[in-house]
Amino acid sequence: MGWFSCFDPRDDEKLNSHPHQKQQEQTHHHDLRKHHSPIPSLISKLPSGADKLRTRSNGGSKKEHHAPNAIHIPGVQIAAQTFTFRELAAATKNFRPESFLGEGGFGSVYKGRLESTSQTVAVKQLDRNGLQGNREFLVEVLMLSLLHHPNLVNLIGYCADGDQRLLVYEFMPMGSLEDHLHDLPPDKEPLDWNTRMKIAAGAAKGLEYLHDKANPPVIYRDFKSSNILLDEGFHPKLSDFGLAKLGPVGDKSHVSTRVMGTYGYCAPEYAMTGQLTVKSDVYSFGVVLLELITGRKAIDCTQSHGEQNLVTWARPLFNDRRKFSKLADPKLQGRFPMRGLYQALAVASMCIQESAATRPLIGDVVTALSYLANQAHDTKGSGGDDKRNKDDKGGRILKDDEAGGSGRRLDLEGSEKNESPRETARMTDRERAVAEAKLWGENLREKRRQNALLGSFDGSNA
Repeated sequence: MGWFSCFDPRDDEKLNSHPHQKQQEQTHHHDLRKHHSPIPSLISKLPSGADKLRTRSNGGSKKEHHAPNAIHIPGVQIAAQTFTFRELAAATKNFRPESFLGEGGFGSVYKGRLESTSQTVAVKQLDRNGLQGNREFLVEVLMLSLLHHPNLVNLIGYCADGDQRLLVYEFMPMGSLEDHLHDLPPDKEPLDWNTRMKIAAGAAKGLEYLHDKANPPVIYRDFKSSNILLDEGFHPKLSDFGLAKLGPVGDKSHVSTRVMGTYGYCAPEYAMTGQLTVKSDVYSFGVVLLELITGRKAIDCTQSHGEQNLVTWARPLFNDRRKFSKLADPKLQGRFPMRGLYQALAVASMCIQESAATRPLIGDVVTALSYLANQAHDTKGSGGDDKRNKDDKGGRILKDDEAGGSGRRLDLEGSEKNESPRETARMTDRERAVAEAKLWGENLREKRRQNALLGSFDGSNA
């Protein structure tokens, strides 16, 4: 049973998705088992410049062309174009500073325009002195050739010309999530609450595809705000798959590997033991969700001692409902639904549990966040709709109809108003979160029953 058991994952497919997107997601249910054995041997060496191989373009065209320096892996067809270094140098105007987009673990990223197709692309050039090398380059090419989803960035091609290693992606015009959360220039508008929840839900769907649709599951291992790229309309896509690992198969509970990733996002059990599971990604997702809620960085050395680590700072605040508002990003200026804030905090709290076993599966997180993303909030108002439903102590009082017709009046923490403070204190964070999640499920089921009477979902649930 899922953590958010009141949500039916099958019904959730109807939430926050479009028919063509659902078709894409159903079509690309990848069985990676047939590619499992070649993967270790693929990390060997790239072919020399003398090798001539034929490859197909990413568009599926049957037209073949000579592709010097193409990667050849027995039993695996890499559905990506090969480019020469000369072509990519021309596309980026010789990697001039005005084409520079940013810096990552892989190397520098440049905006380019392919002369052959006039397509705008992002070109990542491997830093030969950096931490990532041929292994990560090959893993990324392989993963993005086999895995396709609306919330994963699309790999167009690569270059393995001599000692040059470059990757060519679709261009994401809105940059990364990190660009819109941290160190904003004065003239840049911060993300509103609705957009933050939609980004969180979309990024979670990308992880869900890797964990639940790929077989064996793929552990992303480097989930962070700078690796979530944004398309038009702030549609999120996961990028940078160089650290991805195939998950455990058979009766194995984890894969053991060297500890890689980004400090502040790594799950504690993985950082200490090197034992990697899909729950390691769930922890990293919880950190990013906290970034979206609070506007703070995962690690911020400019903060005072004790507040530099986002998780360490946030955890004590989860225990006191009077401090929930302190967790909201000040840049939101109070323009968020108080109940929605709590629900998002409940999900984040469960994701960053110390014990991997107590964290939810990403599918349950998708269900909860898809519901949140579909609750449109008037970001231009001041949250007056919430003020009408608060008691004089500032606690959130749910109306009877908001509680799914149960007739029980609950405060913000999900505890009954006639409970003593001592009894309330006995409730664990997990119990409070599950209680609130059940409320969401009741609300959602009630809405679906009403919509079923009308014969279809209304526009807000499409």
